[in-house]
Amino acid sequence: MCHVLQARVDKVNVEGLGRTKDDIIIDSIQPLFNARNIVEVLKQAHEIRERLVGLGCFNNVSIFIDTSSGKSATPDGLEVTFHVNELRRLTGAINTLFGSNNEGSVALSMRLPNIMGRGERIQAECSYGNRRTSNYNFGFVKPLRGRANAFFTSSVFQHFTEQPASGYKQIDRGILFDLAFTSAPLVRHNLQWDTTWRDLSVLNRTTAFEIREMSGPSLKGALRHILSVDRRDQPIFPRSGTLLRITSEYAGIGGNVNFFKNEAQFQANIPLPNDVVFQTTLHCGLLKPIGNSKPPSLCDHFFLGGPISLRGFETRGVGPQAGRNAIGANTYWAGGLHLFSPLPFIKPGGFGDLFRTHLFLNAGNIGNFEFSDDYNHNLEVLTQNMRVAYGLGIAMKLGDVAKVELNYCLPHSYQRTDAINKGLQFGIGFDFL
Repeated sequence: MCHVLQARVDKVNVEGLGRTKDDIIIDSIQPLFNARNIVEVLKQAHEIRERLVGLGCFNNVSIFIDTSSGKSATPDGLEVTFHVNELRRLTGAINTLFGSNNEGSVALSMRLPNIMGRGERIQAECSYGNRRTSNYNFGFVKPLRGRANAFFTSSVFQHFTEQPASGYKQIDRGILFDLAFTSAPLVRHNLQWDTTWRDLSVLNRTTAFEIREMSGPSLKGALRHILSVDRRDQPIFPRSGTLLRITSEYAGIGGNVNFFKNEAQFQANIPLPNDVVFQTTLHCGLLKPIGNSKPPSLCDHFFLGGPISLRGFETRGVGPQAGRNAIGANTYWAGGLHLFSPLPFIKPGGFGDLFRTHLFLNAGNIGNFEFSDDYNHNLEVLTQNMRVAYGLGIAMKLGDVAKVELNYCLPHSYQRTDAINKGLQFGIGFDFL
């Protein structure tokens, strides 16, 4: 039987503090005094280090544990010291970002961290994408005291994007308030309220008449809840664990659009022999207008197709069309089965660990479906005219932020109006199906 050494913490030192206030440090280190053995001390010290890093006050936090000394020392006492390096008053960075629409962008950010001594920061960000998108964001972030690891964010933003597959361009200007917190380990919530002025306009002369009719401004005021439970061992090329993300949105808090919108994502990873991983994914969404108000804007619809959402089809190439433009729909689902394995003839370790061979089968459907109380009828509606594609390829990890895939795709089931992609297809992003 293993014997755990008894221990308690007599004293905690935090060295390197300058403008950071004492009260937020005291709140963070308080749980360390409840530890009763060496295992609990180590566990709590690690959790407190992560909490201190998450405050946004320090760029480095290290831990040193020694036996307690002095007149107040107890027989099993320990003295824990945290060495911290505070962030400079002004920081900036230039980064490469990858979105969920197979697009890369360059982002410039500047921050004023820890401006009031309790982790508050002011941040300004701008980014430009390779598909003529641009984003500007100015925000204030405030950590909240307590064990929920909560943050309050307020921001003013402007987003511009073009959607060639749908024949429109869009500019959004608005304000966003976000409260992020944890209710349990690895269970993250975001409560959001935003008001956004959206202006859709025609992209070019070939844009369909139906798109032109739906263009123009709209004002959306929305409440949103995002639940994320991420139990994967790593975000890119996970070997085990699951991810569940559910987004629920009610639009109708002011503005002239009124709807409920729900979207869910699920991923499960099962390790197999020889470092092979079997992965299954499922994405689905439902948009429901409310009352007789103005119907949801074109940009509120769901779209399907592309190297990130449904391989073997062009971006937004599946579903209702107006001329050659995709107009989206109010319901969709897409699922995938994947096998990821190391490159053959490559020894583990080194550069080869960034790559995986990829074998996949994905299917999905999208449309303005009418449901009833009959389960069998609803299942038939969802699977009628289902699209299916399969293929194989190579995937590469870009740090822990993105993944690149080059697949040879073979569409198997599709409709006459779908835009298929038979052959090589390139995708880059972080949120693949």
